[in-house]
Amino acid sequence: MLTTTSSHVLNNARRCCSSSRLVRLISTSTEQKDVVIVGGGPAGLAFAAALGSSKVVSENLRITLIEAGDLSKTKAWTQPEGTFSNRVSSITNSSRGFLEDIGAWSLVDQGRTCSIEEMQIWDGVSDARITFSASDSMFPGGRPRELSRLTENLNLQRALLHQLASNPSVELADKVKVESITREENSEDSIGGGWPLVHLSDGRTIRARLLVGADGFNSPVRKYAGIQSYGWAYDTHGVVGTLFHEPRGPYMPPNTIAYQRFLPTGPIAFLPLSETASSMVWSTKPYLASALKSLDPAVLACMINAAFRLPEVSVRYLHTRILEAAKAGTPLSLKQVREEIEFRERSHDISTRSAYSSLSLTNSSGIPPEDADSLPPLVTGIQPGSVASFPLRFSHAESYIGEGAGSRTVLLGDAAHTTHPLAGQGLNMGLGDAESLSKCIHNAVLRGGDIGSYSSLAPYPLERYFENHKLLAAVDKLHKLYSFTAEPVVWARSVGVEVLNELDTVKTAMMMQAGSHRNMPRPGRVGIDVATNGLEMFASGLNTARSIGEGAVGILGAVVKQLVNPTVRRK
Repeated sequence: MLTTTSSHVLNNARRCCSSSRLVRLISTSTEQKDVVIVGGGPAGLAFAAALGSSKVVSENLRITLIEAGDLSKTKAWTQPEGTFSNRVSSITNSSRGFLEDIGAWSLVDQGRTCSIEEMQIWDGVSDARITFSASDSMFPGGRPRELSRLTENLNLQRALLHQLASNPSVELADKVKVESITREENSEDSIGGGWPLVHLSDGRTIRARLLVGADGFNSPVRKYAGIQSYGWAYDTHGVVGTLFHEPRGPYMPPNTIAYQRFLPTGPIAFLPLSETASSMVWSTKPYLASALKSLDPAVLACMINAAFRLPEVSVRYLHTRILEAAKAGTPLSLKQVREEIEFRERSHDISTRSAYSSLSLTNSSGIPPEDADSLPPLVTGIQPGSVASFPLRFSHAESYIGEGAGSRTVLLGDAAHTTHPLAGQGLNMGLGDAESLSKCIHNAVLRGGDIGSYSSLAPYPLERYFENHKLLAAVDKLHKLYSFTAEPVVWARSVGVEVLNELDTVKTAMMMQAGSHRNMPRPGRVGIDVATNGLEMFASGLNTARSIGEGAVGILGAVVKQLVNPTVRRK
């Protein structure tokens, strides 16, 4: 609080002194920082690390990151050998290149990462399948060794914290909550410029030239900035867990294939972590997610194997059985589930020598079944305590930059957008935001500009907003599309997937759009935009097929024409 005397001094100074001298007279009870980042998740830490890795930024700006949690626990995080955290992410080559550039990737424990060299995705109703493979891609400059690399989120966060520990230009203020954010007033007795004032639980108040919201879906920074976010909660929860299985045999490919099957209740994904462990993300209805979580681990392992192998009608029947048992308070035993699955396999004429038999087939050193690489390894156990669930939603902020009373604010990561995990792009979108925004700050400092001004921040949403929106919309459409079981829709989407699977050029463009190619040019790439437009038309067209039935043929033909002929323009 300024005294009467000091206030008088400031009033006189305001009339006769330069603004640079006035700043030095600000009350010492308020700290002044150039960049204040709220949120210590992967996106916030990556953005802080990117700023700290820039010499011109670290030498000229005072940067503080605020996190309510205990970052020292994350920095010291360890996991027993052979076990894994249940929150994992697929780091694309593009994201990995960014992490390498800021000096963080070398600090990631590579022994806890796993290469993804191929992705197999198929329709749970029709079995129409599309395969993305690094070995078959036609990227400019040659084929990548892998499409992405899977790692635990904590492994990445720990690496970023160690990178920041070597850079004293970034202050980490953890175990501190943001109590409120107010706007500095403009008056004759104040020399402020309407900057955000961040009031912390430890009694500190920080005056921010630029306030960055990396504080998740319920972002206090977004609320302060007055930025609206639109979207909806899916009637879906994501069930995660760490799965154990036998290593692949000598005649099988290594455990570097990611599998995803789209069931009407939601997709189930199998993501490799090591030769004997993989991560599961099963998106399904909330009531079914609750029932799956309550199952005995051995029963859940059987349900996971069946979800990848049995025809959809039998998977649906098994779901009905466990729901009825849960409602009656008498959960199904392992024996009951195994007998039910065995009966279902016999009724579908599934040979015990086929990879689609989840009970009779065992992994061995012998010659595997012909279709063995079309399915993930059989789950033999589940890591204790690793099964959990969380609600899924779609959201996108109307703007990434605050204006007016909410000026000098910017959003990134989950504070700006959230998406369904079926494409595995949530974390990568946040890292892309961090890379783009850090470059904006770097360029503003080089020009001697005000890093909190709208003009300095404007390139960030120009680069990221539409790119994020296209991906968010495509994922949302695919999620909704695969929830339908009507025959015209199933037929149309299945033919479309099979056609796409034969178009290597389009598949390569889709992989590039998803970040599988590190040196992909920034927006403006015609081929990529054509592929993205084609994907959007594909999803939109098939959604329309749900209601018009026979018209699906014409819709699909137009979509394929758009994908194959880049000269066709959308109207």
